[in-house]
Amino acid sequence: MPTIYHTSDKMYDVIQDDNRILQIMSRMGLPLGFGEKTVQEVCENSNVDPTTFLTLANYTKHGKDIVGYYIDKVSVEALMDYLIRCHHYFHNFLLPYVRRLLIEAINCSETNKVAFLIIKFYDEYVDAVKHHTKFENTRIFPYVKLLLDGQKNPHFHISDLMKSHEGMDQKLTELRNIVIKYYTSPEPTHQEHIYTVLEQIFRLGSTLKAHCELEDMLFVPAVQQLERNISLADNSSQRRQATEPEELSEREKELVCCIVQGLTNKEIAAKLYISVNTVITHRKNICRKLKIHSTAGLTIYAIVNDLVSLNDLKQNYI
Repeated sequence: MPTIYHTSDKMYDVIQDDNRILQIMSRMGLPLGFGEKTVQEVCENSNVDPTTFLTLANYTKHGKDIVGYYIDKVSVEALMDYLIRCHHYFHNFLLPYVRRLLIEAINCSETNKVAFLIIKFYDEYVDAVKHHTKFENTRIFPYVKLLLDGQKNPHFHISDLMKSHEGMDQKLTELRNIVIKYYTSPEPTHQEHIYTVLEQIFRLGSTLKAHCELEDMLFVPAVQQLERNISLADNSSQRRQATEPEELSEREKELVCCIVQGLTNKEIAAKLYISVNTVITHRKNICRKLKIHSTAGLTIYAIVNDLVSLNDLKQNYI
């Protein structure tokens, strides 16, 4: 039976079972030094949603097989915050770190054209990553925040995010090929450095690929569920609006009282100090809003809604 993590599990045991979960802790701002505390306790002490942490931990362990269970339980807001923190980590630490290792490992003399090509391809890869994260930061995440506020942009859907991942790792693949096939270190002592940096480049590619897969397999479906919920709520609201009559204004209610009391248009105009044309316009609006076109129907409406009493009407007909 595969291991499924629960909120009652000790955080230490979870990490011991799969040390990749340390990366999740780091991105979610969970500190070390938690002793024997459970996942629930560690998360709550740092104001982190335990369900979202468990979703990420179990996804890391089991991949897409667990997505169906968590799709309607994970906090979209907490998941988005995690992705934003990942972007900061990529830009501020991981990408600059690998570039420093590259600079230290290769000979960047003017005669070493392969070394310059390696740096060029790496920088182009970094630009591609930045372009991708900028798209998410400026288009995707603001759109999701709008959804979380109960609003929806009819011209945009979260599925657009999936298209932006195409070709993300092409430059990194080309970089690895150049290093492996064509770079020869002029100094034997630097040989270990180039192998180390090559390992880091492979790890970088795996990390970014896993990040994109997480967005495609978990974040996108969770936001699509949010989109569907808002659409259902909107449709329900529209149906209610279609079946419920529009409310009458105070002036229109006064007019209804006059009509059911048997006043003519001219008498109503004189009583309310308005023109006969205005009376006719109000009567049309009343009929449209209430979908009632007879005096008898308006009389029933007026009685039910306490606009007039039966005694008032009896006096008028005596």
